[in-house]
Amino acid sequence: MIGPLIPITATGPTPQRRALLNRRIRLLVAATITYNVIEAIVAITAGTIASSTALIGFGLDSVIEVSSAAAVAWQFSGADPERREKAALRVIAVSFFALAAYVGIASVRALSGGAEAEHSTIGLVLAAASLAVMPVLSRAQRRAGRELGSRSAVADSKQTLLCTYLSGVLLLGLAVNSLFGWAWADPVAALIIAAVAVKEGREAWRGDACCTPATAAAGPREDSCAGPSGCGCDG
Repeated sequence: MIGPLIPITATGPTPQRRALLNRRIRLLVAATITYNVIEAIVAITAGTIASSTALIGFGLDSVIEVSSAAAVAWQFSGADPERREKAALRVIAVSFFALAAYVGIASVRALSGGAEAEHSTIGLVLAAASLAVMPVLSRAQRRAGRELGSRSAVADSKQTLLCTYLSGVLLLGLAVNSLFGWAWADPVAALIIAAVAVKEGREAWRGDACCTPATAAAGPREDSCAGPSGCGCDG
């Protein structure tokens, strides 16, 4: 006697859904690149004028975000994005390390008696704008990357999320310097930017950005990663 049939649950997105997610990630990457190019130009220019290490570091982070997003765009431009994933992750990781090295050295030099940062209205406005824009882009790409099971897409979304944190740190550092004249707040904020970049770079190099693709059925995923739904990049 044949027993009752047991429904089989798909272990990942359907081909149609994967194609949709691939297109969505490409669009989000394009939006991220566009915003960060503008952000980099404004931040580096304003930072140079105000002698702000933190603002220049923030601008360089935007440049690195462009390279990170470009790596993901390159990955998803191929017929088989998974084969290019490891190389894309390496580019993202190296970008983080390069940012940390530059900002760290510049911050130490500033704290050791370099030029003191001046007030920057443009920097304050830019930091506030990024604090509002970046979480939206990051969350959208992270959700698409997790459903697709793409470690590089999620790593790039974490780079974008890092920009959100850095926006907050930058805004605080610039505000403290402007209100109280504490010039040391600027390089200290930059050092925090460097420390976070090192952490994210290590995770990207190890490939800790995401886990397995989400199942097509509703309900929590089961995999070996940490996090409420089985992935360390929840949110």
